[in-house]
Amino acid sequence: MMSQPESTKNPNSRPPEWAGDGKGMSSGVMPGVKGGHDGVPGATLQHKRRKRPGFTEQQMLDGVRAGDRTILGRVISLVESNADHHMDLAQALLRSLLPETGKALRIGITGVPGAGKSTFIDAFGSMLTAKGHKVAVLAVDPSSTMSKGSILGDKTRMETLSRDENAFIRPSPSGGTLGGVNRKTRETMLICEAAGFDVILIETVGVGQSEAAVRSMTDFFMLLTLTGAGDDLQGIKRGVMENADAIVVNKADGDNLLKAERLGSELGHALHYLKTPTPGWQPSSFLVSALKKTGLEELWTMLLKFKEVTTENGELAHRRSQQTIEWMMGMVLEQVQQRFLSQPQVREALPGLKQQVAAGQLPATTAARDLLTAADQLFSNNNQQPKGSS
Repeated sequence: MMSQPESTKNPNSRPPEWAGDGKGMSSGVMPGVKGGHDGVPGATLQHKRRKRPGFTEQQMLDGVRAGDRTILGRVISLVESNADHHMDLAQALLRSLLPETGKALRIGITGVPGAGKSTFIDAFGSMLTAKGHKVAVLAVDPSSTMSKGSILGDKTRMETLSRDENAFIRPSPSGGTLGGVNRKTRETMLICEAAGFDVILIETVGVGQSEAAVRSMTDFFMLLTLTGAGDDLQGIKRGVMENADAIVVNKADGDNLLKAERLGSELGHALHYLKTPTPGWQPSSFLVSALKKTGLEELWTMLLKFKEVTTENGELAHRRSQQTIEWMMGMVLEQVQQRFLSQPQVREALPGLKQQVAAGQLPATTAARDLLTAADQLFSNNNQQPKGSS
């Protein structure tokens, strides 16, 4: 390679790092612009993160009441946060919004994987918004037991509803919560009600204990199933059916219609032999096709009838009051557990007791008793009054 004549070389250039002394190179590397960008002297490119606008407590309350989606999402994020200052603000907002809640029909939807829950909600919710209703969908995605992450892909499967101005979809990770329901779902539901949504659809993970968790926070519990997935009459758990106010056989269309009709008939007969979960209401089975948009009108008519019946016999009000008490006690137990594990004596003793239990040197029951004894001693010391005090 011939070297470039000295007269034609740029005096400011230098050879590439890999070229050694650069002898024999016909070109060089120009130095970067000092203190500038794109050749503009003195110009500095700064990458600044856009700060999210701050809102006062009153602005957040007004925004939720007005149905402002930006503020609604912000308030829900506060509710879902575990930071102490966020939790305090979230509780203050909930107290203020509580009188404006309770007017929506709360519907829980669970079902076997592949039953088409998200597709069904997309079609059903779109039908409701077309009727003038405001629909909030709280979709809970399963969290990985290893990475603790979630895909949160439910919203992408609700293409029509996600673009509807009268619908609000909030995907949340289950966070490993038993039952596949995010532990803040109840509070999120109340915020959506305060924002004017009159139909709340809660889609659960659909595994294990989900039927108990969703039943404890909704008015109506719907089990979604389909044919040909190993979930026929003898394959459906009795516990799930006993909690269902209705069983919906999805994908009842095309070549699958006859099978769906047979399954629906079998489920309908089986429901008559089970104790009804809602006094005054007889559960039944329904056939729908989220793809063909069939059976949805009949399903909504049934839901309106359910609300009418349970309102007249007082069951709706009674169920909600009991659910609120159960929610309170659940939160008490959760906070007691957190405070117990945060005690210094417990934190100090716990690692050693875990090792002994894992090695088979100590029964788990004895280790648990030792931890409780350590906490009791701390509690007694904290409550012991100094001498001479009254």
